[in-house]
Amino acid sequence: MSRADSYEAVLDYFAQTMPPTVTELEYTNPFELLVAVVLSAQCTDRRINMVTPRLFHDYPTPEAMAAATPEVIYEYIRSVSYPNNKARHLVGMARMLVERYGGQVPSTLEELTALPGVGRKTANVIQAIVFGKAALAVDTHVFRVSRRIGLVPDRCTTPLSVELELKRHIPEDMVAKAHFWLLHHGRYTCTARAPHCDKCGLRIVCRDYWRRQGLQLSIHNDEDEKGG
Repeated sequence: MSRADSYEAVLDYFAQTMPPTVTELEYTNPFELLVAVVLSAQCTDRRINMVTPRLFHDYPTPEAMAAATPEVIYEYIRSVSYPNNKARHLVGMARMLVERYGGQVPSTLEELTALPGVGRKTANVIQAIVFGKAALAVDTHVFRVSRRIGLVPDRCTTPLSVELELKRHIPEDMVAKAHFWLLHHGRYTCTARAPHCDKCGLRIVCRDYWRRQGLQLSIHNDEDEKGG
């Protein structure tokens, strides 16, 4: 099977079986989404949605949060992972938004990743959801599912290499949707410890599934086939 065939099968399956998928984080504006995504690192969306209503009520704008201290913000987010670091990041991020961008969330990868606590994954989420760009955030779910299915070769061992390989093969108008499809598939079907292969319609094209059966599913690049 060529890699192009594998992508076509996977994307067709998701398009037919997945409902319109967006982030499960709750927010009402770009600033709230940015805060929520920063908080969600190594933490569940469910937990973040429990924490943010009170935080957003008391600190609804970058200006309001910029005037706070990390110690104050910590009390709102103490139940999330790494609350000390995230409290510092949120206050620093809010202050930079006010000082550099007039309180607005910027749109480019370079501007976003210059903000405290904002890495490439978070920046790609903001670019895709807020600005409608063909950005693909690679979290643990997207990384795991892409490698298991065989959408990316084994040599892709970092989130960046997976992101770039996926974007090589996914049509631009489907990139943002593909992120959420892969994420939700990894969160609810292709789970980390015990994937629900019996419920997965992608078994026939999944490299890892066939490996589990003691068989080998070869997925190759079209250019490799032409060269060989």
